[in-house]
Amino acid sequence: MSVMSNGIKGVFRIGQTASVLGRTGVNWLRGDRPETPRLLRQTFESLGATYIKLGQFIASSPTFFPKEYVEEFQNCLDKTPSLPFGVIKKIIQQELGCPLGDVYESVDPVPLASASIAQVHAARLKTGEDVVIKVQKPGVENILLTDLNFLYLSARILETIAPKLSWTSLSGIVEEIQRTMMEECDFIKEANNLKVFREFLQSTHNEDATAPRVYEHCSTRRILTMERFHGVPLTDMESIKGYARDPERTLITAMNTWFASLTQCEFFHADVHAGNLMVLTDGRVGFIDFGIVGRIRPDTWQAVSDFISSVMVGHFEGMADAMIRIGITREAVSVEALAGDLRRLYQQMDRMVPDATPYEPDQTEDEVNNILMDMVKIGESHGLHFPREFALLLKQFLYFDRYVHILAPEMDMFMDERLTMLH
Repeated sequence: MSVMSNGIKGVFRIGQTASVLGRTGVNWLRGDRPETPRLLRQTFESLGATYIKLGQFIASSPTFFPKEYVEEFQNCLDKTPSLPFGVIKKIIQQELGCPLGDVYESVDPVPLASASIAQVHAARLKTGEDVVIKVQKPGVENILLTDLNFLYLSARILETIAPKLSWTSLSGIVEEIQRTMMEECDFIKEANNLKVFREFLQSTHNEDATAPRVYEHCSTRRILTMERFHGVPLTDMESIKGYARDPERTLITAMNTWFASLTQCEFFHADVHAGNLMVLTDGRVGFIDFGIVGRIRPDTWQAVSDFISSVMVGHFEGMADAMIRIGITREAVSVEALAGDLRRLYQQMDRMVPDATPYEPDQTEDEVNNILMDMVKIGESHGLHFPREFALLLKQFLYFDRYVHILAPEMDMFMDERLTMLH
């Protein structure tokens, strides 16, 4: 019965998708014609969970998608209307197999946040601890699977019609998205990520950073009960001063913790945007939301480390050599030719940005983004194809670069002796 029910839901979902696409087409014919990247983003937001996540994937993958799409999808919002508390209560009770009051002293019916996959509520356990409950929205998994199978099939058809696309491997990208999204739907995996990260902090004797404790007796595949952190986002400069006497020191703790995880933890946090890094009331740095993590092989990390070192000192042969070691290629790539193209890119940039130009945070962030994308494009023009983990790593570097400009504008991210990443 459930297979048939899922099949009917799947057909209904494809009908919904066709309806949204049809509406977009009608609006376009009527003359409502925004730029293609914006039209695609708006359509994705209308289509819900899968497409919002796909949009975020595009935003974090400058190695896969054209610059104008990557930039437009930075605005892809993962905020959805909250479900009534009655629905959430029912899910929690079904998952725990007992009334709410057997486990929680109280649950706030007003959610702290509502995204496409889950909704978060503050609560207190009967044993007195302040917690948050992350509750998966009903039907999300079925929608994801239906959408992703539909996208996979479409990608395979496109690759057959246009064989040139097979090197970009659209179906491979969809498979990668499917793997990461289905992991995000499994809160047992996220709970395990939290435990592993806490063990990593303990084994490295790091008492200045923390991650939420998981309460296993009230966590399942669809609900996750975690310690509630009280504090403010890392970039809330005014509020941070009340908790951390030295915001610069706090930022260095966050960065050193993350860099240490690249070599000493089995994964790295792959979404360190400001909402996922907190300064707690006791001054510690709190890492939250371990739904998206990345894994990198030691030899790839060594190549990325060499790439960053070469960028710092402007050593173009070193950059080219590291890029060749990071990338996947079907043919031999000339270090000299690639280094020559990178040198020309830098000379072009020097002409474009005079040293006397005053610093504008947004402009600088755009420049860093653009430089990285241009470098990736040059690598690809030499037959290199970069793994997504490289894009994820670069994205986290961009986040940290942004935090340095906000919290410690005098600090040189690559030269500061207190940062352990390259020393």
